[in-house]
Amino acid sequence: MLSNAAPNAYKTAILLSEQADAAALAAGVDPLTLELVRIRVSQLNGCAFCLRMHTRDAVTKGETADRLAVLSAWRETGYFSPAERAALAIAEDITHIAAPARDDDTSAVSAQQAATLRWVAVAINALNRVAISSHYTVKP
Repeated sequence: MLSNAAPNAYKTAILLSEQADAAALAAGVDPLTLELVRIRVSQLNGCAFCLRMHTRDAVTKGETADRLAVLSAWRETGYFSPAERAALAIAEDITHIAAPARDDDTSAVSAQQAATLRWVAVAINALNRVAISSHYTVKP
C-alpha cells in the first residue's frame, strides 16, 4: 500500500485535502457540495473506497438518496443548485484535465470558490489514485 510505503507522502496528501476543504469552507462553499465533488470525481475514477466513504459522509450531512442516484447524470436533472452544478462542472474539468473543457456555466460561484473547488478536486483525484493503486479493500 502506498500509505505504508511512504507514510509522510500519504500524510501530505491527506493534509492537502484538509487544507483544500478549509479553504473552500472559508470561501463559503457548502460542506455538502464538497462531498458531491468528491463523490463525482470518485465516480469518474472508479474509486470504490472513496465512493463508499464520501457517500456515507454526504448522507450524514443530509444528502438524499434521490440526488445521489442521479449524481452521475447531474446535467440532466433539476436536483442541483446553480452553485452545485458549477462545482460538479469544475470537478469534471479537473478530473478530465486532458479533455476539452465543457461550456458549463460556473458563474454561480465566485472566483475564490472556483479556485478552492479546483483544489478539492485535485486532492480527491490524488487520493483516488492512492486508494485504487493500493487496492484498498471494499467489502459489504
